[in-house]
Amino acid sequence: MRITFLVGDLHGTGGTIRSTVTLAGGLARRHRVRIVGLVRGAARPFFPVDPRVRVSALTDSRAWADRPEPSRRVRELELRPATLVPRSEARSSTVFNAATEEALSAFLARARTDVVIATRPGLNSLLALLGSDHYLRIGQEHLNLRQRTDDVLDHVRRHHGRLDGLTVLTDADRRDHAALLDRPDGWAVTIPNPLPDVRYPRSRLINPIIAAAGRLIPVKQYPVLVRAFARVAARHPDWQLRVYGHGPERGAIRAAAGELGLLDRVVLMGRTRDVTGEFAKASLVALSSRHEGFGISIVEAFAVGVPVVGFDCPHGPRELITSGRDGLLVPGQDADALGEALLRLAGDAAERQRMGAAARETARRFHVDHVAHRWEEYLVERLG
Repeated sequence: MRITFLVGDLHGTGGTIRSTVTLAGGLARRHRVRIVGLVRGAARPFFPVDPRVRVSALTDSRAWADRPEPSRRVRELELRPATLVPRSEARSSTVFNAATEEALSAFLARARTDVVIATRPGLNSLLALLGSDHYLRIGQEHLNLRQRTDDVLDHVRRHHGRLDGLTVLTDADRRDHAALLDRPDGWAVTIPNPLPDVRYPRSRLINPIIAAAGRLIPVKQYPVLVRAFARVAARHPDWQLRVYGHGPERGAIRAAAGELGLLDRVVLMGRTRDVTGEFAKASLVALSSRHEGFGISIVEAFAVGVPVVGFDCPHGPRELITSGRDGLLVPGQDADALGEALLRLAGDAAERQRMGAAARETARRFHVDHVAHRWEEYLVERLG
């Protein structure tokens, strides 16, 4: 098959880009795969792309000096807002404007491919409205409907049913889509994000480190995690909390650590290209999100044999973690329960080892070869 992925900017650092790059590499072993970005925002992608995958961008938003000067018309289009995507996405993302809509419309009209896969609601809407019936049009949801704003939900309701199919990351989100859209059984399916086919290190589960990773944004609730970690810090003075990522909540996290006298025990590590390598240095991974789309950090922790302790928040965690086997789930928003669960495993090396071994077994379900095979089956079925 000829498979084309649509992304906003391949050069970004988010989980959607990372998962798309991984899946594209897995599918490229048997198919001709291409990733097309609306814009190019850097010299090279942040995440390494399999050399078998072709990459391109429809417009160039590079900030460095060698950017070709666009025509006056293009400059004018870049200043006009997008009209075919949800307003909240157009406002919050630099990849959507009149210029990128026009470029994508032209690309979709001439694309020689068997499948086009869009990777976020705005792109799903553009594919539904501008795509051709000469190829299969598949949308992806990398978060979940309950995280979306009203204008996005309106777009999903009015436009996404025109797509030939939709993939989501959890069964809970698939049920939510089924309730919103009147589509036949099999139109929407649950396919998880994949783990890259690499040799993963294995944590020895003896370092006094709790790790967490993700954008430093309010939904991740890292200040709550700091308060939960305080229970561990009080009983185990050698343990440390390491938080990987970047974002606007950095100051709030430091403030929470300062209030609790934990500035030397809570370390903001910045973003990393090697999440699993950093997790392998830890003995626990913590998840304090208010809600999750999937929870790829859980799977990454499992890949290196580290149990995960987290809130039983809506969607992802409860479909990934078997509490008591490969991690512990506690009631959502209960910081005291999260702290007690972290304290329990911090003080029990034998239980960490048992859960770590089970975590590695769980991770096998998410290997890119397995996930790519599920995609192949779904696409063949939809091509009919």
